[in-house]
Amino acid sequence: MHDGELGISDEVAAGLISRRFPELAGRPLRRLRTAGTVNTIIRVGDAHAARFPLVGESEDRLHGEAAATAEFAAVSPITAPITIGVAPASEEFPSAWTVQTWVAGDVVAPDSQTTSVRFARDLVDLISSVRTADVRGRVFDGRGRGGRLRDHDEWVEHCLAQSAHLLDVERAGRLWRTLRDLPTAGPDVMSHRDLTPFNLLASGDRLAGVLDTGGFGPADPALDLVAAWHLFDEERRSIVRDGLGADAVTWRRGAAWALQQAMGLVWYYEQTNPAMSELGLSTMRRLLADEELCSLD
Repeated sequence: MHDGELGISDEVAAGLISRRFPELAGRPLRRLRTAGTVNTIIRVGDAHAARFPLVGESEDRLHGEAAATAEFAAVSPITAPITIGVAPASEEFPSAWTVQTWVAGDVVAPDSQTTSVRFARDLVDLISSVRTADVRGRVFDGRGRGGRLRDHDEWVEHCLAQSAHLLDVERAGRLWRTLRDLPTAGPDVMSHRDLTPFNLLASGDRLAGVLDTGGFGPADPALDLVAAWHLFDEERRSIVRDGLGADAVTWRRGAAWALQQAMGLVWYYEQTNPAMSELGLSTMRRLLADEELCSLD
């Protein structure tokens, strides 16, 4: 999925885990097949997971993510992983890597909770709780989504150019150009920053876990609304909108962030990660079918 992607064998992983985390030595390992695009995940026993980056990361960066996971877990009403340690790069694996606590649940699919009222209300509770965390004077760090919509013009236009065989890019382009000029939705708030279905775990129709919390930080208050577009039909989206008290600007900025993310998934992972590509397509279908957004075209 990435140029220069790092791989790791089960044997090397076992040796590294035993050496860096001797308390976990000898526990059974199980490599997980996921739609993730950032790490190779290996479950260690029943209670932990080792995360080996697909693209090299520094110890400093992963220590920063570890701090973010702890900060997220402290305010989240939903179970989230905690990093128990960061291991340095080595000859066997040329990147720092981490071990986290295991979170139980079923990975959510784009269509698995489409009509679930309970899941929508759980999502409202999660986003509301996360927003209460103190930003402590911090602001958006400029990485990825969460700042100015217009900063993503070039990327979105590139994605549209790559996706004509997959969706109506003319309509998608018009929608982006309408939404990108919306004013800011208020001061930055603390945000998960990547609330996609594959980062959520379910138990039946309840939200049971939240993954990949290392990006937790200040961002546009509309950013976490992407989850509503990734997950729900129009009626359940309204539960999220009303539950969070999102005004028209905030709600439409959330749609813009969902469009920006979805368009990046649609074509980039078409061959290498079909589940991620399908997530992008399903989200774009929701955006392009939404009555309120269609009225802006």
